Amino acid sequence: MNRNSANRVILVGHIGLDPEMKTLKNDRKVSNFNLASNYGWRDTKGEYQNRTDWHRIVCWGNLAEYSHKFVKGQHVYIEGSLRTREWIDENEKKHFITEIYADMLTPLGKRKDKDEEGAEAKPDEKTGDDVPF
Repeated sequence: MNRNSANRVILVGHIGLDPEMKTLKNDRKVSNFNLASNYGWRDTKGEYQNRTDWHRIVCWGNLAEYSHKFVKGQHVYIEGSLRTREWIDENEKKHFITEIYADMLTPLGKRKDKDEEGAEAKPDEKTGDDVPF
């Protein structure tokens, strides 16, 4: 790691939709979901303001499989790094997207399990994928 730079993201928020998992041609698994994080403050008039930012989360390998157990609305803690990728569409227009490549995903509080209602997440459940990106 270059000692003159760092790329670390920590987010706490709610999952926007159930994570979507895919298996790629090389049998590697990837999942994607959006995470909403909220920020509140008082403006100069003393009125409360609220802002929601949406983040695109990408999980690979074992973490992708683990993330597939999570559901819309679940409160989670995520650590990872920012990645920006680009692609060119069929009209030769260049597009960019910035995503968070997660390497830790931890449930916070209670959640609804996909298989059973009212299941409680264990606070020490976390996993990572030691495969370098």
